[in-house]
Amino acid sequence: MKVLVADPMDQAGVEILTRAGLTAEVRTGLKPEELKEIIGLYAGLIVRSATKVTPDLVAAAKNLKVVARAGTGVDNIDLPACTGKGIVVMNTPGQNSNAAAELTIGLMLALSRYIPQGTASLKACQWEKKKLMGREVGGKTLGVVGIGAIGAIVAKLAQGLRMKVIAFDPYATAEQAQALGAEYLTDLDELLSRSDYLTLHVPRTDQTAMLINQERIAKMKDGAFLICAARGGIVDEEALYQALESGKLAGAALDVFATEPPGACALMGCHNFICTPHLGASTKEAQINVAVAAAEQVRDYLQKGEARNALNKV
Repeated sequence: MKVLVADPMDQAGVEILTRAGLTAEVRTGLKPEELKEIIGLYAGLIVRSATKVTPDLVAAAKNLKVVARAGTGVDNIDLPACTGKGIVVMNTPGQNSNAAAELTIGLMLALSRYIPQGTASLKACQWEKKKLMGREVGGKTLGVVGIGAIGAIVAKLAQGLRMKVIAFDPYATAEQAQALGAEYLTDLDELLSRSDYLTLHVPRTDQTAMLINQERIAKMKDGAFLICAARGGIVDEEALYQALESGKLAGAALDVFATEPPGACALMGCHNFICTPHLGASTKEAQINVAVAAAEQVRDYLQKGEARNALNKV
Protein backbone atom coordinates (compact mmCIF):
# COMPACT_ATOMS: atom_id res chain seq x y z
CA MET A 1 0.00 0.00 0.00
CA LYS A 2 1.10 3.53 -0.73
CA VAL A 3 1.16 6.49 1.65
CA LEU A 4 1.51 10.07 0.43
CA VAL A 5 3.34 12.56 2.63
CA ALA A 6 1.99 15.83 1.23
CA ASP A 7 3.65 18.30 3.63
CA PRO A 8 7.22 18.45 4.98
CA MET A 9 7.71 15.79 7.65
CA ASP A 10 10.76 14.60 9.53
CA GLN A 11 12.52 11.66 7.91
CA ALA A 12 11.96 9.57 11.04
CA GLY A 13 8.30 9.23 10.06
CA VAL A 14 9.10 8.17 6.51
CA GLU A 15 11.48 5.51 7.81
CA ILE A 16 8.78 4.04 10.05
CA LEU A 17 6.46 3.60 7.06
CA THR A 18 9.21 2.10 4.91
CA ARG A 19 10.32 -0.38 7.56
CA ALA A 20 6.72 -1.55 7.83
CA GLY A 21 6.72 -2.46 4.12
CA LEU A 22 4.57 0.49 3.06
CA THR A 23 5.53 2.64 0.09
CA ALA A 24 6.00 6.18 1.40
CA GLU A 25 6.13 8.90 -1.23
CA VAL A 26 7.08 12.42 -0.17
CA ARG A 27 5.58 14.94 -2.59
CA THR A 28 5.27 18.33 -0.96
CA GLY A 29 4.14 21.67 -2.34
CA LEU A 30 1.62 20.19 -4.76
CA LYS A 31 -1.08 22.49 -6.09
CA PRO A 32 -4.66 21.39 -5.34
CA GLU A 33 -5.25 20.18 -8.90
CA GLU A 34 -1.96 18.27 -8.93
CA LEU A 35 -2.85 16.57 -5.66
CA LYS A 36 -6.32 15.75 -6.91
CA GLU A 37 -4.87 14.01 -9.96
CA ILE A 38 -2.73 11.57 -7.97
CA ILE A 39 -4.63 11.08 -4.69
CA GLY A 40 -6.45 8.03 -6.07
CA LEU A 41 -3.18 6.07 -5.91
CA TYR A 42 -2.85 6.23 -2.13
CA ALA A 43 -4.32 4.36 0.83
CA GLY A 44 -2.89 6.81 3.36
CA LEU A 45 -2.28 10.56 3.45
CA ILE A 46 -0.17 12.48 5.96
CA VAL A 47 -0.48 16.27 6.09
CA ARG A 48 0.43 19.17 8.31
CA SER A 49 -1.36 22.53 7.98
CA ALA A 50 -0.52 23.50 4.39
CA THR A 51 -2.39 20.81 2.46
CA LYS A 52 -6.16 21.26 2.36
CA VAL A 53 -8.21 18.08 2.39
CA THR A 54 -11.31 19.45 0.66
CA PRO A 55 -14.51 17.70 -0.47
CA ASP A 56 -13.19 17.77 -4.06
CA LEU A 57 -9.98 16.04 -3.00
CA VAL A 58 -11.87 13.47 -0.95
CA ALA A 59 -14.15 12.71 -3.90
CA ALA A 60 -11.09 11.90 -6.01
CA ALA A 61 -9.52 9.73 -3.28
CA LYS A 62 -10.86 6.39 -4.48
CA ASN A 63 -8.53 4.22 -2.40
CA LEU A 64 -7.87 6.48 0.59
CA LYS A 65 -8.50 4.86 3.96
CA VAL A 66 -6.81 7.20 6.44
CA VAL A 67 -5.70 10.84 6.74
CA ALA A 68 -3.27 11.69 9.52
CA ARG A 69 -2.54 15.23 10.64
CA ALA A 70 1.03 15.51 11.95
CA GLY A 71 -0.08 17.97 14.60
CA THR A 72 -3.24 18.82 16.47
CA GLY A 73 -5.46 21.26 14.54
CA VAL A 74 -7.54 19.78 11.72
CA ASP A 75 -9.24 22.89 10.38
CA ASN A 76 -7.57 22.13 7.02
CA ILE A 77 -9.37 18.77 6.79
CA ASP A 78 -13.05 18.45 5.88
CA LEU A 79 -14.20 15.92 8.48
CA PRO A 80 -17.77 15.44 7.15
CA ALA A 81 -16.47 14.73 3.65
CA CYS A 82 -13.98 12.18 4.97
CA THR A 83 -16.59 10.53 7.18
CA GLY A 84 -19.01 10.27 4.28
CA LYS A 85 -16.34 8.51 2.23
CA GLY A 86 -15.37 6.15 5.04
CA ILE A 87 -11.97 7.75 5.58
CA VAL A 88 -10.63 7.82 9.13
CA VAL A 89 -9.08 11.15 10.21
CA MET A 90 -6.48 11.16 12.97
CA ASN A 91 -4.33 13.77 14.63
CA THR A 92 -1.35 13.57 16.97
CA PRO A 93 -2.38 15.46 20.12
CA GLY A 94 0.23 16.22 22.73
CA GLN A 95 3.25 15.63 20.51
CA ASN A 96 3.94 19.36 20.04
CA SER A 97 2.25 20.63 23.21
CA ASN A 98 5.46 21.44 25.04
CA ALA A 99 6.77 23.43 22.07
CA ALA A 100 3.60 25.52 21.81
CA ALA A 101 3.47 26.08 25.57
CA GLU A 102 7.10 27.23 25.70
CA LEU A 103 6.50 29.64 22.82
CA THR A 104 3.51 31.09 24.70
CA ILE A 105 5.66 31.77 27.76
CA GLY A 106 8.40 33.17 25.54
CA LEU A 107 5.97 35.57 23.87
CA MET A 108 4.64 36.68 27.24
CA LEU A 109 8.13 37.48 28.54
CA ALA A 110 9.22 39.13 25.29
CA LEU A 111 6.09 41.26 25.36
CA SER A 112 6.58 42.28 28.99
CA ARG A 113 10.25 43.19 28.62
CA TYR A 114 10.25 44.66 25.08
CA ILE A 115 12.82 42.12 23.93
CA PRO A 116 12.05 42.39 20.17
CA GLN A 117 11.92 46.19 20.34
CA GLY A 118 15.16 46.32 22.31
CA THR A 119 16.89 44.10 19.77
CA ALA A 120 15.66 46.21 16.86
CA SER A 121 16.70 49.40 18.67
CA LEU A 122 20.24 48.21 19.30
CA LYS A 123 20.61 46.92 15.76
CA ALA A 124 19.64 50.42 14.61
CA CYS A 125 22.51 51.78 16.73
CA GLN A 126 20.16 53.26 19.34
CA TRP A 127 20.22 53.01 23.14
CA GLU A 128 16.64 53.36 24.37
CA LYS A 129 16.96 51.95 27.87
CA LYS A 130 14.57 54.44 29.50
CA LYS A 131 11.99 54.13 26.74
CA LEU A 132 11.80 50.35 27.07
CA MET A 133 10.76 50.13 30.71
CA GLY A 134 9.12 46.72 31.10
CA ARG A 135 6.98 44.84 33.60
CA GLU A 136 7.52 41.72 35.69
CA VAL A 137 5.17 38.77 35.37
CA GLY A 138 5.80 37.53 38.92
CA GLY A 139 2.79 38.22 41.13
CA LYS A 140 0.51 38.90 38.15
CA THR A 141 -2.62 36.94 37.22
CA LEU A 142 -2.58 34.82 34.07
CA GLY A 143 -5.94 33.89 32.60
CA VAL A 144 -5.80 30.66 30.59
CA VAL A 145 -8.68 29.94 28.23
CA GLY A 146 -8.55 26.22 27.48
CA ILE A 147 -6.65 23.83 29.75
CA GLY A 148 -6.12 20.96 27.36
CA ALA A 149 -2.65 19.60 26.67
CA ILE A 150 -1.05 22.97 25.84
CA GLY A 151 -2.98 25.16 28.26
CA ALA A 152 -2.18 22.77 31.09
CA ILE A 153 1.57 23.06 30.46
CA VAL A 154 1.31 26.85 30.24
CA ALA A 155 -0.49 26.91 33.60
CA LYS A 156 2.29 24.90 35.22
CA LEU A 157 5.11 26.93 33.65
CA ALA A 158 3.47 30.21 34.68
CA GLN A 159 3.37 29.13 38.31
CA GLY A 160 7.11 28.58 38.10
CA LEU A 161 7.29 32.29 37.30
CA ARG A 162 5.28 33.01 40.47
CA MET A 163 2.12 33.91 38.59
CA LYS A 164 -1.40 33.29 39.88
CA VAL A 165 -3.28 31.21 37.31
CA ILE A 166 -7.02 31.29 36.69
CA ALA A 167 -8.64 29.07 34.07
CA PHE A 168 -11.80 28.89 31.96
CA ASP A 169 -12.69 25.78 29.97
CA PRO A 170 -16.28 24.59 29.56
CA TYR A 171 -15.02 21.09 28.74
CA ALA A 172 -12.87 20.76 31.86
CA THR A 173 -13.73 20.40 35.53
CA ALA A 174 -12.81 22.27 38.66
CA GLU A 175 -10.85 19.20 39.75
CA GLN A 176 -8.74 19.30 36.57
CA ALA A 177 -7.95 22.96 37.11
CA GLN A 178 -7.13 22.40 40.76
CA ALA A 179 -4.74 19.58 39.81
CA LEU A 180 -2.86 22.17 37.76
CA GLY A 181 -2.79 24.61 40.64
CA ALA A 182 -5.23 26.93 38.88
CA GLU A 183 -8.44 28.54 40.09
CA TYR A 184 -11.36 27.34 37.97
CA LEU A 185 -13.85 29.91 36.70
CA THR A 186 -17.14 29.16 34.98
CA ASP A 187 -17.59 32.71 33.67
CA LEU A 188 -15.33 33.88 30.84
CA ASP A 189 -16.16 37.51 31.53
CA GLU A 190 -14.89 37.14 35.10
CA LEU A 191 -11.64 35.68 33.84
CA LEU A 192 -11.23 38.58 31.40
CA SER A 193 -11.82 41.16 34.12
CA ARG A 194 -9.29 39.61 36.48
CA SER A 195 -6.43 38.74 34.11
CA ASP A 196 -3.27 40.83 33.81
CA TYR A 197 -2.27 38.47 31.00
CA LEU A 198 -4.68 36.49 28.83
CA THR A 199 -3.59 33.44 26.82
CA LEU A 200 -5.80 31.39 24.52
CA HIS A 201 -5.49 27.63 23.95
CA VAL A 202 -8.61 26.54 22.10
CA PRO A 203 -9.22 25.19 18.57
CA ARG A 204 -10.93 27.38 16.02
CA THR A 205 -14.55 26.28 15.76
CA ASP A 206 -17.88 27.99 15.14
CA GLN A 207 -18.03 28.59 18.89
CA THR A 208 -14.53 30.07 19.24
CA ALA A 209 -14.29 32.12 16.04
CA MET A 210 -13.78 35.78 17.04
CA LEU A 211 -13.99 34.70 20.68
CA ILE A 212 -11.97 37.76 21.70
CA ASN A 213 -13.81 40.59 19.97
CA GLN A 214 -14.45 44.24 20.69
CA GLU A 215 -17.09 43.45 23.32
CA ARG A 216 -14.88 41.02 25.21
CA ILE A 217 -11.79 43.20 24.99
CA ALA A 218 -13.84 45.94 26.66
CA LYS A 219 -14.31 43.58 29.62
CA MET A 220 -10.57 43.02 30.03
CA LYS A 221 -8.45 44.92 32.52
CA ASP A 222 -7.11 48.25 31.32
CA GLY A 223 -3.45 47.71 30.50
CA ALA A 224 -3.71 43.93 30.19
CA PHE A 225 -1.69 41.84 27.74
CA LEU A 226 -3.05 39.28 25.27
CA ILE A 227 -1.17 36.29 23.84
CA CYS A 228 -2.49 33.83 21.25
CA ALA A 229 -0.47 30.94 19.84
CA ALA A 230 -3.51 28.72 19.17
CA ARG A 231 -5.32 29.36 15.90
CA GLY A 232 -5.93 32.41 13.73
CA GLY A 233 -9.42 33.85 13.78
CA ILE A 234 -9.97 33.34 17.51
CA VAL A 235 -8.97 36.98 18.04
CA ASP A 236 -10.68 39.77 16.10
CA GLU A 237 -7.56 41.42 14.69
CA GLU A 238 -9.25 44.73 13.92
CA ALA A 239 -10.64 44.95 17.45
CA LEU A 240 -7.19 44.09 18.80
CA TYR A 241 -5.63 46.85 16.72
CA GLN A 242 -8.08 49.39 18.09
CA ALA A 243 -7.42 48.25 21.66
CA LEU A 244 -3.65 48.57 21.23
CA GLU A 245 -3.89 51.97 19.58
CA SER A 246 -6.24 53.34 22.25
CA GLY A 247 -4.13 52.01 25.11
CA LYS A 248 -6.93 49.76 26.38
CA LEU A 249 -4.44 46.90 26.12
CA ALA A 250 -0.78 47.41 26.98
CA GLY A 251 0.40 44.87 24.44
CA ALA A 252 -0.35 41.77 22.44
CA ALA A 253 1.54 38.88 20.87
CA LEU A 254 0.22 36.65 18.09
CA ASP A 255 1.76 33.55 16.57
CA VAL A 256 -1.31 32.92 14.42
CA PHE A 257 -3.46 35.01 12.09
CA ALA A 258 -6.84 34.71 10.39
CA THR A 259 -4.99 34.85 7.04
CA GLU A 260 -1.50 33.38 6.87
CA PRO A 261 0.76 35.00 5.94
CA PRO A 262 -1.07 38.13 7.13
CA GLY A 263 0.69 40.61 4.86
CA ALA A 264 0.77 44.30 5.69
CA CYS A 265 -2.04 44.34 8.26
CA ALA A 266 -2.63 47.30 10.59
CA LEU A 267 -1.31 45.44 13.63
CA MET A 268 2.20 45.51 12.19
CA GLY A 269 2.33 49.25 12.78
CA CYS A 270 1.65 49.00 16.53
CA HIS A 271 4.72 49.55 18.70
CA ASN A 272 3.20 47.37 21.44
CA PHE A 273 2.52 44.37 19.18
CA ILE A 274 4.91 41.48 18.58
CA CYS A 275 4.42 38.44 16.40
CA THR A 276 5.89 35.23 15.04
CA PRO A 277 5.04 33.28 11.85
CA HIS A 278 3.07 30.36 13.35
CA LEU A 279 6.06 28.88 15.17
CA GLY A 280 4.12 27.04 17.87
CA ALA A 281 5.21 23.56 16.80
CA SER A 282 8.41 24.64 15.09
CA THR A 283 11.03 22.90 17.18
CA LYS A 284 13.22 19.99 16.11
CA GLU A 285 11.87 17.88 18.94
CA ALA A 286 8.22 18.55 18.15
CA GLN A 287 8.66 17.83 14.46
CA ILE A 288 10.22 14.46 15.18
CA ASN A 289 7.45 13.67 17.66
CA VAL A 290 4.57 14.47 15.31
CA ALA A 291 6.20 12.70 12.36
CA VAL A 292 6.76 9.52 14.34
CA ALA A 293 3.27 9.58 15.84
CA ALA A 294 1.52 10.21 12.50
CA ALA A 295 3.51 7.50 10.74
CA GLU A 296 2.91 4.93 13.48
CA GLN A 297 -0.82 5.67 13.48
CA VAL A 298 -1.10 5.34 9.69
CA ARG A 299 0.95 2.13 9.75
CA ASP A 300 -1.14 0.57 12.47
CA TYR A 301 -4.44 1.49 10.83
CA LEU A 302 -3.50 0.23 7.39
CA GLN A 303 -1.91 -3.00 8.66
CA LYS A 304 -3.88 -3.81 11.82
CA GLY A 305 -7.05 -1.73 11.62
CA GLU A 306 -6.10 0.06 14.85
CA ALA A 307 -7.36 3.65 15.00
CA ARG A 308 -5.66 5.88 17.56
CA ASN A 309 -6.68 9.51 18.03
CA ALA A 310 -9.43 9.12 15.44
CA LEU A 311 -11.63 12.20 15.13
CA ASN A 312 -14.50 10.56 13.27
CA LYS A 313 -16.34 7.26 13.09
CA VAL A 314 -16.58 5.38 9.80
